Amino acid sequence: MDLDALDRKLNSAFPGKVVRKDLLHQIKGGENVPSYVLEYLLGRYCASDHEEEVQLGIAAVKDTLRKNYFRQDEANKAKALVERHGHHRFIDRIEVRFAPSEMKYWAAMDNFGFQRIHIPDEFHRRYDRLLEGGIWAIVDLEYRTSEEAGRNASPFHVRDLKPIQLARFDFEEFCEGRRAFTTAEWIDVLLRSLGLEPDRFDARRKVLLLTRLLAMVEKNYNFIELGPRGTGKSYAYSEFTPYAILLSGGKASTANLFYNNARRQVGLVGHWDVVAFDEVGGMKVTDPDTIQIMKDYMANGRFSRGITQVHANASMVFIGNLNHPVETLVSNSAMDLFQPLPKEFDLALMDRFHFYLPGWEVPKSSHALLTDHYGFVTDYLAEALRTLRKDNRFDALNAEFRLGAHVEGRDANSIRRTVSGLLKLFHPHGEWTREELRGYLELAMESRRRVKEQLKKRGAFEFYRTSFSYIDETDGRETTVGVPEQGGQGAIAQDALAPGAAYTATVDEESRVSLLRIEVTCAAGTGKLRIPSGMPRGIKESLNRAWICLQSIKDRGGLTATLATKDFAAEAVDLSGGGAEAECGVAFFIAIMSALQNRSIAGGTVVLGDLSIQGNIKAPVSIAEPLQVALDNGALRALVPVANKKQVALLPEEVVEKLDIAFYGDLDRAVMKGLVG
Repeated sequence: MDLDALDRKLNSAFPGKVVRKDLLHQIKGGENVPSYVLEYLLGRYCASDHEEEVQLGIAAVKDTLRKNYFRQDEANKAKALVERHGHHRFIDRIEVRFAPSEMKYWAAMDNFGFQRIHIPDEFHRRYDRLLEGGIWAIVDLEYRTSEEAGRNASPFHVRDLKPIQLARFDFEEFCEGRRAFTTAEWIDVLLRSLGLEPDRFDARRKVLLLTRLLAMVEKNYNFIELGPRGTGKSYAYSEFTPYAILLSGGKASTANLFYNNARRQVGLVGHWDVVAFDEVGGMKVTDPDTIQIMKDYMANGRFSRGITQVHANASMVFIGNLNHPVETLVSNSAMDLFQPLPKEFDLALMDRFHFYLPGWEVPKSSHALLTDHYGFVTDYLAEALRTLRKDNRFDALNAEFRLGAHVEGRDANSIRRTVSGLLKLFHPHGEWTREELRGYLELAMESRRRVKEQLKKRGAFEFYRTSFSYIDETDGRETTVGVPEQGGQGAIAQDALAPGAAYTATVDEESRVSLLRIEVTCAAGTGKLRIPSGMPRGIKESLNRAWICLQSIKDRGGLTATLATKDFAAEAVDLSGGGAEAECGVAFFIAIMSALQNRSIAGGTVVLGDLSIQGNIKAPVSIAEPLQVALDNGALRALVPVANKKQVALLPEEVVEKLDIAFYGDLDRAVMKGLVG
């Protein structure tokens, strides 16, 4: 192996704390053992750069596993070995529990398959984690006959125990070592510690991959990653740390996750730093209380069960697969990026996600992406991440940046916590630049906005404030942050469109808002209107009413002869994915007149209002929602029925300040105020 500059620097700054990751890949495929266990053995037998010694060490690791590691289906064989030889050494996860009725501590080993193993008090007193969910260890068991075992008749006794997990961690030493690296180098070190080669990724993908560690450094952090299959979503939670548990599909119960009333025991959230749900789409919620308790817990890290109030620090991670291309999910009004989630996950629960990792940007796992260089021993880095959970950098933004008007309470909390987590990951020593902080802020805002955009697509107007921005405290400049998959912010062009095009916005009874672009083209014909067969029913009915209205007034407007020689084709493009039943008659009428007269509608203009077949103006029930969405998407001007004038007093200040609102009372005034040139 040829060491590069980063390998040499890492070995110098963290001697004895690193391991060659290619050796792990060599063994991992054939052994169903956590990575941190394999790395412990590699560090013990392969601490050399000489290839011959390394190969001998690998052979020793394999031999050790063959003799001392047993699968669960080999439990009977393991017990027989202890009985036959009087003792045997095992590599297994061991946990200790106290039985009050017996005033006795019992050990249990996962793969050994026995729950009542005698253990001397010295071990659980020396290693607290034996009582806190268990640890992986090298355990020497001995067999004693029933006479030797005494009244607590169990023949198996722990003779010696050596934890595989790190026994001591020096955080100050870790921070001092970090100072030897630039931020870019440190990010590469973390990627190599995950087993990936940083040269295979661009800067954005490097950071996105490492956000999978956010839940390990932030308490009560709610993280979701949805994307294609085979991108390594679950690896970090199943292999990278002994402090996370990965639940694969199946039932989610209140007793298992949160609190068991019968046993008076806290569930998984009280025993693990991270509780991750793999294949979340297959999750079955059998207890109706589970979702409500989950919402309470995700909101503030506590919940009530009976008369008991429980506080816990576990972060929650939700992993799942998208079954459609992201472009389809974004553009289709009936679908969204939360599509795989169980039906029990309501808007309130999804609003508690702090970060949505766009899994479609992560490449599929392949051997070509794996590194053959040095990275941290997994257990060492896991201890560092766990220690960082105690740190709090929630206020890191305060002196440099201020969050914009659309960033509301839950959004601000999510963004600040994500920034805090990124600072812990990349700057554990507490030193960073202003521009680095800006980059973390923009990623945090993007990831939270991705959550909010899906809620907006599903829900009521309360989620429509998604124009996330921040203000630089030094110069007062405001910057808006978008989400890449939606192609930027402004769906409304601020330059004049081609003749025949107009924007409209509408809100339905369920407070769903749609932003549409109406497009009308005319060609030689016999006076017919063509509407595509796939157009939503509500829009089609609105266009037909406007067309009938046009036919009824064509004589008065001197349009009879012109309309008789033209055919019109109408299209409505849903720009927001809101899915509302749009009432867009006035915008359609103005678009027809624009096409006939070859005149454009003023740039950045959105037209509100519908028509009856007799030409009467039908004012929208509310203008607040459509105007807010129009402003968020770049509108400069709005044509609004005069009947809605009283509602202006109820509009948000920024809407009144930034939008030029013009009122019309009839079709003639609407056309006159809408067209230019």
